[in-house]
Amino acid sequence: MFRTFDPSKDVSTSTQVKASIQRGIKSQIAEAHPSITEEELDALLPKKHPLVQYKVGPHMMLYCRRVEHEGASPSDEPIFFQHRDGPILPTLRMIHKYPSVKFTSVTVDKGAIPYLLGGANVMCPGLTKDPGSVMPPDGIEQDENGFDKPGLSKGDGVVIFAEGKEHALGIGVMAMSSADIRSKNKGIGIEISHNLGDGLFMANELS
Repeated sequence: MFRTFDPSKDVSTSTQVKASIQRGIKSQIAEAHPSITEEELDALLPKKHPLVQYKVGPHMMLYCRRVEHEGASPSDEPIFFQHRDGPILPTLRMIHKYPSVKFTSVTVDKGAIPYLLGGANVMCPGLTKDPGSVMPPDGIEQDENGFDKPGLSKGDGVVIFAEGKEHALGIGVMAMSSADIRSKNKGIGIEISHNLGDGLFMANELS
């Protein structure tokens, strides 16, 4: 999605996000990533620093935090993005900057690393190989009808780590639930939105 992203060419309009909309964004992030504390979310999206929204192409929004520079004009640091009405996803640079913040995540086995770095989607076998791969367990909670809920649902946003690597390598959206991945074990498990070394990762700040 951001493989050839170039902020000098691909970013169009920018607007400051209203406080009410910023509260809504924080609420969506908190719901999607329940392990993040309110204090951590306030650190990521502080009230005193304006959140700036950039339009990227016809269907992408890039949310940036305003960064002040002494003796120079301020710049904008990309921290979240959203494609159409999909989940609000964190940028890898922000993930690396706040390693203690626990976003919903998976770990792929080491064999998937070169494909992930190349921007390929994560296939189901890369998420089911023991002991290197890790997904949240299924069946911890039940739905209103008493059926087991999957640990991850189709459409959930996830941070992607890899076996033996300290830092996250990618960000993606679940193409099927974790329960279906475990049972089918074939096809695309996660559609990649952003990966280490792509254009968004290289765009440290926008000005």
